[in-house]
Amino acid sequence: MTGTDTPVAPRLQVGDVLSVGGLSNGRLIALAAAGMADDDPVGQALARSLNAHPGIPVAEVDASDVDPAVPDRKYALVRVRQLPMASGGPRDVSVMRGDLDEVRKASRLSWSAKTLLRSNAWRSVSRDMRPLGVAAAPVRADGTVGDYRMQGFVALRRLTDEHDAVPDQEASFARVFLWSALLRWQHWLNVVLIVTLSCTGYLIMNPSLLPGDVRVGEASGYLMGWVRFIHFAAAFTWLVVGLTRVVLAFVSSDRYLRWPTFWPLKCKADWRHLGQVLSHYLFVRREPPLYLAHNPLQQLAYTSLYAVALIQMATGFMLYGLYEQTNGFWAFVSTPIHWWGVPAIRLFHAVTMFAIWAFAIMHVYFAVRADTLERHGGVSAMINGGVWLRRGSKPVDAPEVE
Repeated sequence: MTGTDTPVAPRLQVGDVLSVGGLSNGRLIALAAAGMADDDPVGQALARSLNAHPGIPVAEVDASDVDPAVPDRKYALVRVRQLPMASGGPRDVSVMRGDLDEVRKASRLSWSAKTLLRSNAWRSVSRDMRPLGVAAAPVRADGTVGDYRMQGFVALRRLTDEHDAVPDQEASFARVFLWSALLRWQHWLNVVLIVTLSCTGYLIMNPSLLPGDVRVGEASGYLMGWVRFIHFAAAFTWLVVGLTRVVLAFVSSDRYLRWPTFWPLKCKADWRHLGQVLSHYLFVRREPPLYLAHNPLQQLAYTSLYAVALIQMATGFMLYGLYEQTNGFWAFVSTPIHWWGVPAIRLFHAVTMFAIWAFAIMHVYFAVRADTLERHGGVSAMINGGVWLRRGSKPVDAPEVE
């Protein structure tokens, strides 16, 4: 480096964005960029990212309202005056931004949101990104600052080539990524396993469906042996898929895979939205409340399906245990059969199969109906993971679409 050379600032770009405080991604980015110097590479990257969120400018902040980070406090404090709010009009807020761990420790956050934040931050770091934590607190009329609440993080990555940058685009509709690859794989694996279990289970229940010359003699035993083997193999695979789903409910970085989604009625507003959804399905209400993922009625149906699937697994393994009564574990599993009898358990096992198929038929109908009426790509989303929503839409369960 010669005496005339000057250090070149790193070229940065916004990568992952996670909002846990109800802000849209654009407003979270604007909050993170407030008060940054014009020559700050982080501020420049945040400002460029806002090109994809028209109508959300970076707040103008006086230099005297910026308290920069120091070695003993790895976050900056910025006072934003008269920040436009979604409700209640403009107000002063204090923004805390900096090292994600330090910001998280200095702000309030629910346990479920904390685990979601941690898992997503780990994923961003593993992809060579650096999460910038953002929290905000109201500034009272007397100038005192209230409690800081975590709003999320904006992860930045270093560009290594001119072609790494993603061009900004503006359109009337925005594609919102919704279903993770893992969730989609589980969905279609469940479809294959349920079809396999239903077909083989029905043959086990009613072998008369097989051709007469196959049902007699040694061929019958050999064929039914294969039918039973496929049924049992699919059953154990389904059990593994179910256990994986339970684990993901507590460790996944995808908010739509985590345990809070199992029960969507957490407040009075959720019950009100449930009534509005029911009114729409009964053709009483023209427009239902907009949900990015599942509305309360859909989620209750899916949660009920999990319960029915659990019963199906339990009764299936009770019947399987009959053939291993010398084994203490399987003898214990099949204990209810000795109370109610084999015919009752088999009937219950068959009824739950028909219940699952009734749900599957309604699920396909409502999915196609919703996609036809709303044209958001909901059916194809289970293949490519994304749906289309109009910019400016305000889903109940997600920030505003920008």
